[in-house]
Amino acid sequence: MSRLAPFKLPALLLMGFVLTGCATTKNQNDSLEFAQQDPYESGNRAVFKFNEMVDNNVMEPVARGYKAAVPGPIRSMVTNIRSNFDDIGVTVNSLLQLKFANAATSSGRMVVNSTFGLGGIIDLASDMGLEKRKEDFGQTLGFYGVPSGPYLMLPLLGPSSLRDAGALVVDSALDPIVVGSFFVAPFIGPVVNAARATDQRADLLDTDKTLEEAFLRDAYLQRRRSLVFDGNPPRRKADEDLLSESKVQGPATANVTVVERLPESSR
Repeated sequence: MSRLAPFKLPALLLMGFVLTGCATTKNQNDSLEFAQQDPYESGNRAVFKFNEMVDNNVMEPVARGYKAAVPGPIRSMVTNIRSNFDDIGVTVNSLLQLKFANAATSSGRMVVNSTFGLGGIIDLASDMGLEKRKEDFGQTLGFYGVPSGPYLMLPLLGPSSLRDAGALVVDSALDPIVVGSFFVAPFIGPVVNAARATDQRADLLDTDKTLEEAFLRDAYLQRRRSLVFDGNPPRRKADEDLLSESKVQGPATANVTVVERLPESSR
């Protein structure tokens, strides 16, 4: 799966929207828990500032030029091709997680879009009800109980964790662009990946990217936990304590909302 964009704001802002719907006490507990997963906070903040500098001075200007020069239908084609490549990794990781129905859906998407969709240029699969899924090797490791480990802000790649950063090796091996760079032509990877990153960044030009590094961390870790458990993560001890408190205090004094599931569109 492609992790090129350090500015994965659509999903993160969605996560922020969900988080702001929770009670203040729950947010504080979650933030405290996520902060404990950030032992390299000072280094992560430095990398975050570096990523912001690269975005402000390189990625955003290039994306604006790309959006102005390339018509919308062509940009949609680039997005569709990128998504079609990603479905290879989604299918493999769905199989590794024994999610055979999801694997059938993702492989079906590849077949339909690669043939009738002219190599993925047209996303016919979505129109046929074959839903786009998100599965990567980091989620596969989480599925088998591997903890996320410390939070990491990666240069250019953005928010991650020790588990997810290590999983990038396997995800890259499942990316035909990376494989093609090794065995066909070295220039393929940099050119296509630059186009991917520019296309992703162009999609976010109208999004307010003013986010604190700590908020980005909390949103990323919360979202990754939700993805590992397919949008239905088990309650943690802090959640149980809050629910117990709400039963004792009653609805008049307790304002607790526990978010158990993200919308399907966030997968």
